[in-house]
Parts: sequence; C-alpha cells; structure tokens
Amino acid sequence: MPTTLFKKPNGLTDKKFHYCPGCGHGIVHRLIAECVDEMGDTNNTIICAPVGCAVFIPNYFVYDSIHCAHGRAPATATGIKRTHPDKTVITYQGDGDLASIGMAEIIHAAARGEKFTTVFINNGIYGMTGGQMAPTTLPGMKSTTSQSGRDPKLNGNPIRICELLATLTGPAYIERVAVDSPAHVIRAKAAIKKALQYQKEKLGFSLVEVVSSCPTNWGKTAVKAMEFVKTDMIPYYPLGVYKDIKEGK
Repeated sequence: MPTTLFKKPNGLTDKKFHYCPGCGHGIVHRLIAECVDEMGDTNNTIICAPVGCAVFIPNYFVYDSIHCAHGRAPATATGIKRTHPDKTVITYQGDGDLASIGMAEIIHAAARGEKFTTVFINNGIYGMTGGQMAPTTLPGMKSTTSQSGRDPKLNGNPIRICELLATLTGPAYIERVAVDSPAHVIRAKAAIKKALQYQKEKLGFSLVEVVSSCPTNWGKTAVKAMEFVKTDMIPYYPLGVYKDIKEGK
C-alpha cells in the first residue's frame, strides 16, 4: 500500500487561491488548516475575515466564517466567542486592518483577555489597495504614498505589535514568526498550534504575528521578496515569543 506523505488539509476547500506569486497568505492559510485538522476542530471553528487581501477567506476555508467591518474583527470575534465559548474562534488580519483602523479593537480585546486567537500578517504594506504605506512600513521603505521612503520624522516610526501587546496583562501567548524559509514555516505552524491550544485551555488572548512578503507592491520577484523578509523585515521585527504565561514570560 502506498503511503500518503502530503495532502490538502480537510479545512481547505478546492478553490484556487487568488494571491500573487510569492505572497505568504497561502502558506499561512495552509498552516491554520493543518493545525485545526490536527486538533480535531475542523467542524468546530469560526474564522473572522478582514478587509484586505485576505477578504476572500470564506472561499478557502470550510469553517463557518464572517466578513467583518474594516478593523473590527476583534470586536466581532469577542461577541462570537462569548456566545459560543466552546468554539475555536480565529481572526485573520493584515497590518492595515489590525495595526491602523483596527488598533483600538485589538488593544482592548487583548487587554480584556478575550479567549480567541489572532493571526496577524505583517508584510509592511497595504497590499489590496495599491501599496500605500502601512503602520508597519520600514524606515526608508518605499510605497505609493512614500515614494522617497518612509521618513520617521514625517510619518512616525513603524509599530511593533507583539512588543506593544505583550505589555498588557490579558494576553496569554504572543509570538512573532516568519514564512521566508522552510525552517521558519515549521516554526510558524508550531506557534499557531500553540496559540489555538491556549485558546482551548481558556487561558486568554493569543496572537501570532507572521512576517511575510508582498512581491507585487514591493516591486520584487518572489525570490527577492523572501530575501527582503530575511535581510530587512526580520531584523526590524525580531522573531520570538513575547509573552507566554505558561513559561512565565
């Protein structure tokens, strides 16, 4: 009998991803589906879709899903989780959805220790709307609205979400990972699974930030975009665990 080494997770539909070549969203979608499958929660998960490149999440996951107003996924997830405390609830958000218009929602949900999990994609740019500067755009990084490069004196400094939320009492687990290499992808999966497990144990709010790429709006090939994640993004957004109440961090 042949041995199955690789297959599509049960949590994903057969719909083809619309993402650009080299984009990290597809990788992270698969990691979420694998983790949920392995935890036996495929039929017990609700995912909150953002406004942004991942707005079509309901097409790709078999889970119950809901489209949220821009930035309001944490508020929506709060209501869902409090109404259905035994469901696994996930918000999936980009850096514009979470770190700009949705900043108040994510901070207060984390401060309250709401028992859902956020997967936060940080690619340093507004992907869907044309490549504008985001709260996470690096100093000197060019965008359609900062064509000379981000100037911290004019535009302020990028916001480090993990470091910010880790100062709060409510979060149970916060980690920053990346998907620029096979080793980092494996680590990212472990972080997502741990965040979901903490939710099942009702320990508090959990968030995994994924440093990812946007080749189209960065004006790079897929390979060069992944290299940029390694050489530029990760040094500014260091990977690691920023809060883990089980480990006393």
